[in-house]
Amino acid sequence: MSLGDDLKSLVCELVAIESVNPDLVPTGAGETNIARFVAAWLRQCGLEVVIVEPVSGRPSVVGVLRGIGGGRSLMLNAHMDTVGAGAMPGAFEPAVRDGRVYGRGAYDMKGSLAAIMIAARETARLGLKGDLIVTAVADEEVASLGTSAVLERFDADAAIVTEPTELRLCVAHKGFVWLDVETQGVAAHGSRADLGVDAIAHMGRILTGAVELDRTLRGARGHALLGTGSLHASLIEGGQEMSTYPARCVAKFERRTVPGEDGASALREIEGLIASARTADPLVSAAARVTLERHPSELSGSDPVSITVAGAARKALGRDAEVVGVAYWMDMALANAKGIPTVAFGPSGEGEHADVEWVDLASVEKCVQVYVNTAEAVCGS
Repeated sequence: MSLGDDLKSLVCELVAIESVNPDLVPTGAGETNIARFVAAWLRQCGLEVVIVEPVSGRPSVVGVLRGIGGGRSLMLNAHMDTVGAGAMPGAFEPAVRDGRVYGRGAYDMKGSLAAIMIAARETARLGLKGDLIVTAVADEEVASLGTSAVLERFDADAAIVTEPTELRLCVAHKGFVWLDVETQGVAAHGSRADLGVDAIAHMGRILTGAVELDRTLRGARGHALLGTGSLHASLIEGGQEMSTYPARCVAKFERRTVPGEDGASALREIEGLIASARTADPLVSAAARVTLERHPSELSGSDPVSITVAGAARKALGRDAEVVGVAYWMDMALANAKGIPTVAFGPSGEGEHADVEWVDLASVEKCVQVYVNTAEAVCGS
């Protein structure tokens, strides 16, 4: 069987294993079944396999291909969980058409998962000095529980997160901050304007300020690869019935960040909006808090790992890979925060989280070559 046929078969097998994140869809199967498959497959290829399961039923798989000694180590990372099927027909019945595999998770990111598994098998034949560490992780689609737990137990000299990048070398990505803002009013009968204070109306002032802040952020100079940060309101709730002044309103905001911005600066911005609203109306009572933060990430294009992966891509593609930053967050930030120089490089396709999803098999095969070339460069010396 050719490498291409082998990859096609493996991608289809992985897509056929439903691994919907149960924190997104309560009926989702989670990672247990796919973890068993990946662990058995890697063991057959001679890797030492460790299961990392900080929460029962949410396992990650780490396969270590031991080097002969004296070399550096490379970590390859892909997540096993997917979002829900949505309206996708036959979501877990992979279909192959025109060199593409269709199905939930084919692009995000079981094509990449297959690529790092095959890359480990191919690298095993090279007898390299350093270790190759394959990490198939849980929960990337929600809280990155898997990569966080894996990084507590495993280290490496370099890493590639294999999120789909359209065969481009990604050296930076945005972060995000989630914030809750709550306004307080005074509940009263709808006829008692003399007593009631409208918490929803007070939130309106803050929402208007958020629109202006977003406009200001996006009008700034921005990061060379990532552009600017942004702010939007995601969810809002308040009130209890038509004939009552609402005593409470909560709005949830998402602040997308670039290097140099963080949760503390985002909170100060929101608190500034609250202060402006209070200046306009002294009755405004509001408070803000950060509920979740994921930091942006950046590795210099001149870092040795960036240069090494760029060279590996050039050898595989026959051309220079475009160097990019991406707007979405990924586990790359966690590895870089730990001190493992990390970039992202992955296959082409479309439809992550959409009702039609596919991965291009030729690009997956190119990724295998890039990962093996990188392993030779990092682990062979």
